[in-house]
Amino acid sequence: MRILVCNDDGIQAPGLQILRAAARTVSPDVWLVAPERKWTAASHQISFDRDLTLTRVGDQEYACSGAPADGVIAAMTLLLADGPRPDLVLAGLNDKINVAEDIAYSGTMAIAREATFWGIPAIGLSRDEVVPPEPSAPDAIGALLRVLWEARAQWSDAGHWLSLNLPAQLPAPIVQARVGRDKIGAACATLERTPERVTFRLVRGRPGTMGEGDERTVVSAGAIALVRHSWLAGVAPMPQAIVDGWNRALR
Repeated sequence: MRILVCNDDGIQAPGLQILRAAARTVSPDVWLVAPERKWTAASHQISFDRDLTLTRVGDQEYACSGAPADGVIAAMTLLLADGPRPDLVLAGLNDKINVAEDIAYSGTMAIAREATFWGIPAIGLSRDEVVPPEPSAPDAIGALLRVLWEARAQWSDAGHWLSLNLPAQLPAPIVQARVGRDKIGAACATLERTPERVTFRLVRGRPGTMGEGDERTVVSAGAIALVRHSWLAGVAPMPQAIVDGWNRALR
């Protein structure tokens, strides 16, 4: 089994190393391609009309000068073009939870979506950063990945991928969440203003809006918020048997 791990937080991000370690509990054949720098709200940008580079930084580990989705394309068309192709693409571990409108803005979600364009099952994982990261995180995440991989026939239809928002404490039960509303990028700060020109900066942050059954509410209650996305059909239900099986195993 070959696993490709990508992220949008950059090659130096701690979450990337956690997810690679988790992937290695599933398979020893793990490839890593990540951007040279952090990309926030990069969405599904792909970089036409400029030169890009892949730099080898370790064994089966490369830094890409392009956007998050570029890394998937580079892996498929350059690094792994002669096969075998990845069996699974993992995106993350993002250093903030990805909720609500992040499905459109998030580079993590774009990586998973790009993988489905190539017909490869994909899972995006996000979590508010734990500092210092607990040593048990890779094993806990790896156990979850194994369950989801074994059940892939039930969720990885064409165009579908999973988004997992992880709580502070792992392991944790899974709850199928609904996509909430928690508007990011809702304000601007004016830096300079003249009648002809305004210099401004988007203000980071979001209000923390929570609604019944949405991702933020589920994570705040200490559970894993699972959403099965589809670029063909929006949000699709996850087979409840997978969720119930995982939750029974925790008891």
